Amino acid sequence: MVPSDDYLPRARELCSRYGALLIADEIQTGMGRTGKLWGVDHWNVEPDIMCLGKSIGGGVMPLSAFISTPAIWEMLIPNPVLHSTTFGGNPIACAAGIAAINVTLEEDLPGQAALKGEFLLKELGALQLRYPQLLSAVRGKGLLIGLEFPSDALGYRCAGALFRRGVLVAGTYSKARNIRIEPPLGIPIELLREMLNRLEDSLKEIGPASRSPSIAPRLAAAT
Repeated sequence: MVPSDDYLPRARELCSRYGALLIADEIQTGMGRTGKLWGVDHWNVEPDIMCLGKSIGGGVMPLSAFISTPAIWEMLIPNPVLHSTTFGGNPIACAAGIAAINVTLEEDLPGQAALKGEFLLKELGALQLRYPQLLSAVRGKGLLIGLEFPSDALGYRCAGALFRRGVLVAGTYSKARNIRIEPPLGIPIELLREMLNRLEDSLKEIGPASRSPSIAPRLAAAT
């Protein structure tokens, strides 16, 4: 779910007004996934605390991070055990994290995600027009995209059809009504096109395309 453009700025304003801390969970949205380095960057919001994980380990190390302001870190100095950790400072994991940050910046992975996400959202939107009875919604930012189906059963059938075609997808938590499209940020555009072809084949398998004459001319013109 993509928040409205005023949501995070208003949350920031309210937290500042009442002395509350704004904590941004960037475990899935960070490191370029949404087309910006951090998800909050889309709204120019600076949180007090940011939580990172998953992609900061470069896909090879279980690594997470707690990032905050100097003022908040000062609160931990008298009693550092307030924020304890069992495996903190693991040098191998930290080396992987530094390498992941360097690659993210050097290869402009956020920029790649933005361009490829724009392409995918446009193409997936066209699929929604062709299969409106199967695809209820397409939404996301960058390469964090969700496909919504009318029911869990239809989403599960589509995921199964994609699996049989060699495309790995996952439902959102324990539900299959929303399927996530989250490819590697450096994925070649040719593979995205192939994924789209296999997705359309999967949709054809689980239900017919729309026969609406009002849609066909627009699709032909877009092609």
